[in-house]
Amino acid sequence: MIGERVLPAVRPAVWEAATVPLPVVPGAATDRGPGRVEWADAAKGFCIVLVVAWHVVVKDYLQVDWHLGVPAPGLWGALGEQLLPLRMPLFFTISGVFAANAVQRPWRAVARRRIARFGYLYAVWLLVHTAVLALAPGFPTDRATSATGLLEQLTITPSNLWYLYALALYFTVAKAVRRAPRALVLVPAAALSVVTAAGLLDTPGNRGGFYQNLVFFLAGLYLRPWIEAWAAGATRRRLVLTGGAYALALAAMAALGAQTWLGVWPLVSVVAVAFGITAAARLCRWRSIAGPLVALGRNTLPVYVIHMPVLALLHRLLVGPLSGLDQAGQEIVVLGYPILLTALVIGLSLAVHRALSGRAPWLFDLPGRHRPSAPRPAVTR
Repeated sequence: MIGERVLPAVRPAVWEAATVPLPVVPGAATDRGPGRVEWADAAKGFCIVLVVAWHVVVKDYLQVDWHLGVPAPGLWGALGEQLLPLRMPLFFTISGVFAANAVQRPWRAVARRRIARFGYLYAVWLLVHTAVLALAPGFPTDRATSATGLLEQLTITPSNLWYLYALALYFTVAKAVRRAPRALVLVPAAALSVVTAAGLLDTPGNRGGFYQNLVFFLAGLYLRPWIEAWAAGATRRRLVLTGGAYALALAAMAALGAQTWLGVWPLVSVVAVAFGITAAARLCRWRSIAGPLVALGRNTLPVYVIHMPVLALLHRLLVGPLSGLDQAGQEIVVLGYPILLTALVIGLSLAVHRALSGRAPWLFDLPGRHRPSAPRPAVTR
């Protein structure tokens, strides 16, 4: 949670040293505005919606005392679980696609505009989260409650903001091994994902996601031309086939209890990523749907860093009244509540960003003299 086995056959050139510049073709996904293609931003937008929706379900919706005659709340939890192999692997794959040109730049540029920037944002927002979450002690999420706990989250056990933590370290790894044969990089990263998904490593906090998704970031980085070709060739038939393959893989994994079998979860995630890229490319044919997702995909950073404190405060306000509703009242809201709350949290996060970005730009970018803007992180920006 690597390589795209369902992508067109990987030619031997994929395994050549990373010193070979990656081609930039018209319409290719790059980290700068004019060259960005909509399917990648639509995929990012969809992923951030899934991130927020998952947190809404597990940290708020399922915490309500529902007294209903039907297990409707469990349906939302089950749906969210089916999307776990898709959400962060797709997010990191797209992040890797956008990073392909960046890692070719000199160390000084990569260190400041990527590594230092993401590390700085992680540290700043970790402090913000720690302060705000203290106002909602009943909110079920990881938080530092001591100086030692805060130091641990800053260093070895990333917090809910682990996507930024991961990007800082993933860029460091990608730049450091840029001249190594790609097979020697992808294979150990895939092995790390496999053993982590199988539960063979200790993964307190969010270390599990950090360990599992390096291979997806590297796959997006190294296989960008093939991923772009896969998106460009997305057809309705391929959408049906990849969607069906994902559904069958989920069903088989559940039926066999194979979630922790060696290699199963990463393989299902590969299928999910292939489906996600295909779906994003097809979705861009419908402007009314794709337009908002593309716009959101280009502004994932504020939603990612702000949504958890917003959700925590809303949870404190809403969980009591919702739990106190009678059965008839709960029946009215039970199915639509996660959708409405997800939209509200995203909207409020963007509103908070608009209010703060002019007054406190240091909350959203590395301080210093003006430089060309770096790509916004795809996560869980």
